[in-house]
Order: sequence, then structure tokens, then C-alpha cells
Amino acid sequence: MTRSSNKFIADEDIIAVTDWSFGAVDQASIRFAAKVKAQAGAETELREAAEKAEVEAIRQSGFTKGFEDGFAQGHAQATIEAQRQMADYIRHEGQHAADHFMQLFTSAQQQISESEQTIAKGVLELACEVARQVIRRELSVNPNAVLPVIRDSLAVLLSDGKAAVIRMSPLDVDILADDIHGEFSNLAITLVADAALTRGGCLVEAAGTVIDGTVERRWQRSVASLGLESNWESERDAS
Repeated sequence: MTRSSNKFIADEDIIAVTDWSFGAVDQASIRFAAKVKAQAGAETELREAAEKAEVEAIRQSGFTKGFEDGFAQGHAQATIEAQRQMADYIRHEGQHAADHFMQLFTSAQQQISESEQTIAKGVLELACEVARQVIRRELSVNPNAVLPVIRDSLAVLLSDGKAAVIRMSPLDVDILADDIHGEFSNLAITLVADAALTRGGCLVEAAGTVIDGTVERRWQRSVASLGLESNWESERDAS
């Protein structure tokens, strides 16, 4: 027979009775509450730390930007100042270098000019020496070379038909006497042999005026027109 259900437990079904305590439940609740509180505190600390980190990041970002801006500005100013100093240096040093170069260039030009003058003088002296030797040879083989000098001198002195005295070397007088008298037969000409005169030269005198047609004098006039001084007779010729 089945026993009907009853909300109460029968006495015969109770074997033993033990007192029930709610302490265990209370301790669990306390631990759970502490755990929740600790978790909430940790979350609060994390949130505050995150907020501080965000604030610091913002502050650092602003500082960094300010630092970068300041650095960029300082770098730009330093670059401008360096460029200005470099420009000043280039301007002053460049002017100094230009002045120094101009001095060197002027000095070089002077040296070149002096060298050119020395070379030109040397070339002229050599040319004069060659010409002197050629003239000496020409006078030795061609006594008629003196005739143009006599003609020019007489044309100047005897325009009014006066008498003239012509001095020449003895050899030239012997060779040219007949030619001179024949060419100037209408003039009163006296030929005088002068051993002091070089062949190819002469002295023409009329009415107290003397034209120096000696070789030495004509040579000096020729080389003087070239800015040189050179004697007809050199030391080698004298020796």
C-alpha cells in the first residue's frame, strides 16, 4: 500500500537531528562581496590609470609637438644665420680673393710685358747686328753705295749753285772721283780724301754748313729710330 504524500516527515523516518547554522552562508557572502569590491576597486584603479595615461599621453603629445615646433623653428633660424654668415664670408673672402687675383694678374702682365720688351729688344739687337754685317759687306763690294748720300746732301746744300767740298775715304775718292765730277759737272765740287772716314760715308760741306753722311752717323740714326743704341764699330771689329 502506498503511503500518501505528506508535507511533514514522519517521526519514524527521522534517524538523527543536527542543528543547522547559517554561518557558512554568511562567510561565502562576505567573501563574494569582498571579491566584488576588490574587482570593482581594481577596475576603478585601471580606469584611473588609463585616464592618467591618456592625460599624460596628451600632455606628452603637446610637449612633443611644442618641442618639435621649437626645434624646427630653431633649426630654421640657425640655417638662416648659417647661410647669412656663409654669404658674408663668401662676399668678404671672395672680394679678398678677387683683389689678390687682380694683383697677381697685374704683376703677371707687367712681367709678361717686361719679358716681351726684353725679347723684342733682343730680336731687334740681333736684327741690327745682321743688318750691320750685311751693310758692311755691301759697302766693301759696292763703292757706289755712297752716291745716293752725296746726291741728297748736294740737293740740300747747293740749291743756289754754290761750291761744295766732299770728304770721303781715300779708296772711295779714287774709285768715284770721275763719276762724281761727271754727274755734277755743273757744280764746283772739291773731293778730299780723308783716311778717318769709313768707306761708304762722306761729309758734305757748303757755305759753312756740313751734312754728316758718315756710315757711323747714319747707322746711329737708324738704330735710334728703333729705340736702340748701337755703335757701328763693335769691340769685335776693333780687335
